[in-house]
Amino acid sequence: MQQPIRVARSLCSALILGLSLNLGLGAAGTAPVMAQEASEAGFQRFVESLWPAARARGVSRATFDEAFRGVGPDPKIVALTRKQSEFVRPIWDYVNGAISAQRLERGRQMAAEWSKTLAAVERAYGVPRSVVLGVWGMETNFGSFTGSIYAVRALATLAYTGYRGDFFRDELLTALQILEAEHIDRDKMLGSWAGAMGHTQFMPSSYMKFAVDGNRDGVRDIWGSVPDALASTANYLRQHGWKPGLPWGFEVKLPRGFDFRNLRQGFASWEGLGLRRADGKPMPRSGEASLFLPGGARGPAFLVTDNYAVIKAYNSSDAYAMGVAHLGDRLTGGLPIQGAWPKDEPMLDKDQRQELQERLAALGLYEGETDGKLGSKTRDAVRNFQLKRGLIPDGYADVAVLRELRAVR
Repeated sequence: MQQPIRVARSLCSALILGLSLNLGLGAAGTAPVMAQEASEAGFQRFVESLWPAARARGVSRATFDEAFRGVGPDPKIVALTRKQSEFVRPIWDYVNGAISAQRLERGRQMAAEWSKTLAAVERAYGVPRSVVLGVWGMETNFGSFTGSIYAVRALATLAYTGYRGDFFRDELLTALQILEAEHIDRDKMLGSWAGAMGHTQFMPSSYMKFAVDGNRDGVRDIWGSVPDALASTANYLRQHGWKPGLPWGFEVKLPRGFDFRNLRQGFASWEGLGLRRADGKPMPRSGEASLFLPGGARGPAFLVTDNYAVIKAYNSSDAYAMGVAHLGDRLTGGLPIQGAWPKDEPMLDKDQRQELQERLAALGLYEGETDGKLGSKTRDAVRNFQLKRGLIPDGYADVAVLRELRAVR
């Protein structure tokens, strides 16, 4: 699922205020009730404004009315847009949480139960079972919780608030098309707060583009059919550029005196520079990879390929992609991460992360949102700043980098 780009704060605030009575946040009296009624009326006007676009997509009036029957905005969803742990928690906490003993145990059970399906999916799409398992485990703990929120309500709430521009409005219209085509019953169209659905949490547009009939029963059922969900996930990754035979990457050991200015080259060149796989296996005979240091020069080091970037097409967070990749590896016999994370270093808080992005932007090194969410754009900007200042260019945003930024005049 893609990550947030923009929040229309005025609409968001109006929704929160309008529904404050439901949350117990309003003062006593009639004002909260009046605000709630105004907000609900505005929501209904918004819903009705969708009808021309829905009709243009082939949605009947009967389907439209039934889809929105009894639907109002959900105030809890607005709050959830601000709680995305993959961008704000230390990556080692996120990855360690993904590789819990309970998840590993359930994952191994499900891998054994669906071994034939996973083998068939791997043959058909060229995506390793490890990666498909990793996505399944990260998204819903192997189907143990696929979400309980009516997708149309979730999408309508997000679209009404203007969250991520027109993205959720388009997803909402696509969800109506899914209902029109009777791919799923209204009461079974359940998912996450963001409208992602099924065993591997497809957005409606992903369902329409990439869902396949894995068990060949004539239905693309990502909600109730494990074969359909796993095949659809592999198809999604393959269609986003997965290269069969190329690993996502692996942990490596760096030689003493390593020059961190090296960033991307062929596996043979990396081996020539003294890098060795942490698991003792030989380097791949062909292909290129980039050096990735999610915990900085003091933390574990990885070589990641273009297939790692494909995992990020599912969710753009490096923490998420590492969680998927490492969980899948562990479920298929891989070792725990060998390098030590720099847990003794103080982490930047949200204000400091935003300040870091703002200072990088002022230097012309960063063009993303200054939202305090540290992703690949921030990492690249930090690395370029470190190169300019003669620092170790590991791309790691820490207190030392912020201190250097503050020293720039």
